[in-house]
Amino acid sequence: MRVLIDTNVFISYLLSGHSDSPTHAIFAAWSDGKFTLLVSGELLDEILVTVKRKPRLARRISPTIVEAFVEELQSLGENIPRIESPIPAVTRDPKDDYLLADAFVGNTDYLVTGDKDLLALRNQINEFTILTPRQFSEIVGAVN
Repeated sequence: MRVLIDTNVFISYLLSGHSDSPTHAIFAAWSDGKFTLLVSGELLDEILVTVKRKPRLARRISPTIVEAFVEELQSLGENIPRIESPIPAVTRDPKDDYLLADAFVGNTDYLVTGDKDLLALRNQINEFTILTPRQFSEIVGAVN
């Protein structure tokens, strides 16, 4: 099972201290080898930039933690090559279009996100399934 996880889910994981949260369950399932995590340079860059640019996040997630986290994702995840050609506009928020392109290029089975703009596309994309973190955690058998 090939899975692409959106930045908002990674940030939720870094912010959550609850080991019973869906995001923690997802990362436990990944650690147990239940799925292949797909990552791209653009996604990893977005994680770093999002934490650094938003003061409320920067106060709660130290640069050392986010940088180590991104390095771990990069070394343990399967890399999706950077897309050099123009990415067509598909979503209501053009900043999300790269994620859909990564999902196609990475032959993704599931895109996990909390982003309403991406979740709104669930019934319009047949190549992969877009799920919330809770829905995906139930699929990997990590949350009751």
